[in-house]
Amino acid sequence: MADKIKVTVWNEFRHEKKNEKIAKLYPEGMHGAIAEYLRKTGDFDVRTATLDEPQHGLTDEVLNDTDVLTWWGHTAHKEVKDEIVEKVKRRVWDGMGLIVLHSGHYSKIFKALMGTECGLRWREIGEKERIFVVEPGHPIAEGLGDYFELEHTEMYGERFEIPAPDELVFISWFAGGDVFRSGCCWYRGRGRVFYFRPGHETYPIYHDQNVLRVIANGCRWATLPRGVRPATGHAPKPFENVTPYDG
Repeated sequence: MADKIKVTVWNEFRHEKKNEKIAKLYPEGMHGAIAEYLRKTGDFDVRTATLDEPQHGLTDEVLNDTDVLTWWGHTAHKEVKDEIVEKVKRRVWDGMGLIVLHSGHYSKIFKALMGTECGLRWREIGEKERIFVVEPGHPIAEGLGDYFELEHTEMYGERFEIPAPDELVFISWFAGGDVFRSGCCWYRGRGRVFYFRPGHETYPIYHDQNVLRVIANGCRWATLPRGVRPATGHAPKPFENVTPYDG
């Protein structure tokens, strides 16, 4: 039996403590809802971590024991310590997967890995979102149809200020007419990054089975074989016989 994928589900965990409506939707936090689903699949060994824990719950021990990190943040991006962001970034470059959810597009870690401001257009009136699968053969789209819908959600619209995705899996259409690249993949060093748009805190997005399936698929994709570690650094021995130039 293959080893389970070790997933750390990270959540800012502020809205659920301050807003009664959100607390009713997610009594164990949004991280709790995601973690519960992942555990039920049987493929994952899951822990959670939140902003207000020491080192945001992302100690060296935790990060070194994590295959995939999922990230949800919104109102407290600036409170995430730069030294923790740097540790997460190094782990991604070294092979850890990162799944960035919804408003995590403005997180320090996502912006650091993208090299852009990651801005977008948004509107919150509870309109319908139709999420089209534009790369049906991609592992993240496994088990989905041509599209799925969320009846009420926050709109994100283009222009999404990101580098062109290495792979684009989903495009969203909203009832107000906007469109958005809502499922984007990148390769960073030996690590993989997946951004997935749905997840506004005032709607039951993380109770939707299609959304949860995508997150689980994303965690599996992020741990697919990445090949050998490339050789870098000083290379004193040339491949061919060559006489050093001495001037």
